[in-house]
Amino acid sequence: MEALSLPAALSLVAGGGAGLSPERRAALVVLVVGSLNCLDWSLLTPATKEMLALIEQVKGRFQGDPSFEYNLSEINAEREERIDEEIPVIKEEARLIATIEQIDRAVGIVPRGAFVKTPLGPVHENRHFEGLSLVEAKKLSSYFHFTEPVNLKNKTLLEKADLDPSTDFLDSLEHDIPRGSWSIQLEKGGTVVVLRSLLWLGLTFYHVPTTKQFGYVYFGTGEKNLDLPFML
Repeated sequence: MEALSLPAALSLVAGGGAGLSPERRAALVVLVVGSLNCLDWSLLTPATKEMLALIEQVKGRFQGDPSFEYNLSEINAEREERIDEEIPVIKEEARLIATIEQIDRAVGIVPRGAFVKTPLGPVHENRHFEGLSLVEAKKLSSYFHFTEPVNLKNKTLLEKADLDPSTDFLDSLEHDIPRGSWSIQLEKGGTVVVLRSLLWLGLTFYHVPTTKQFGYVYFGTGEKNLDLPFML
């Protein structure tokens, strides 16, 4: 989703209670066009494998201070007693970066056909994509995880026989575990299809059928819903 389309996206997902106040939205638009101080915003660096590994040990909500350090020796007191090694600390900023990466990998999704894979391997935006039909837009099978596929590699040749390699090269939401980890609704008089993740509460995806409009936003605490299997 492009930055300039974010205000429109916020209005499309506002039916579920997600959104920004007029003041915050105004500040956000200013930042998009180039303001650098509200206060001292900057681009986040990419997440590393080390960051992703370390945040698995951190539980609870964010503190709200990018410089706050989580002492993993306190979190893993028992482990420290067993092995004599230096246990690192992780700053809240690094935890935020890694959590964003986690969310994108787990629940960052796109409609089927929005991207195509060439015979040589590269993936490109499909310029001929005109959106899903309303019938197709209401099916979980019409949405893919926009990350390296896992389940697709485990399919048999017979299961792959009906797939189009140019569009069906990603994992479909219909096979997500646990089943029932997505909710899908029609909003704004049936003109917008909205998917919400129950695994990462606060992740909302939208698509306007028969148009190129789609995207997702996240308003949450940055905590994975580990109780989901017991809630279904």
